[in-house]
Amino acid sequence: MPEPRFHTSSDQDHSAVAKALSERRRDQIAVVGLGVGGLFGMAGSFVGQATLRQLFWMLDGVGIVVASALLAVKFFREGKDGLAAGFLVFLAAESLVLSETTAGLEASRASFASGVALWAASLLTISVTSTFPKWSRLTGLIAAALFTVTAVKIACGAGLVATSAPLPSAGYPFLVLTFVGWIRTLLAAPSSARAGTPKLDAAASGV
Repeated sequence: MPEPRFHTSSDQDHSAVAKALSERRRDQIAVVGLGVGGLFGMAGSFVGQATLRQLFWMLDGVGIVVASALLAVKFFREGKDGLAAGFLVFLAAESLVLSETTAGLEASRASFASGVALWAASLLTISVTSTFPKWSRLTGLIAAALFTVTAVKIACGAGLVATSAPLPSAGYPFLVLTFVGWIRTLLAAPSSARAGTPKLDAAASGV
């Protein structure tokens, strides 16, 4: 007959700290993804060589897709369905833009327009919540407005591409500033994991 198993407070501490550390690692990966996306996205906007620009934007897209997926899961588990939905839409938007990155500026206009429209929708959804700093939500709303105008113009026949100025180029700095706000919030979040680390060390040493 199997012996009953009792869960001690030490087991619970191990479980809680392991979960906190796992969430911290997830947030750190999301931060790296957003950082890579912002850095290479802006760099690609200023590069004149098509091959290098496509490479930069591919790195940008992959980083943002990974970060968006992790953040959607994070906020869904926290019960913040609006934020989770916003990052799911952002994931779809970036996937559309990424899908034809190597096709060139002209050939990718249709997918870019669709992606930009979804960027605007996702930024609006995320920025109306109270999780991120007010200044970051403001830059998100400005970027959403600029991207909305861009998408409408392309839909109406304007020959805008991803590097056109003033639109959509004027929206990119506001998008990156929004990323900075998200990153700062994520870096400040894992305090519970840091607080739990000494408990894990003590439990491991048998104290």
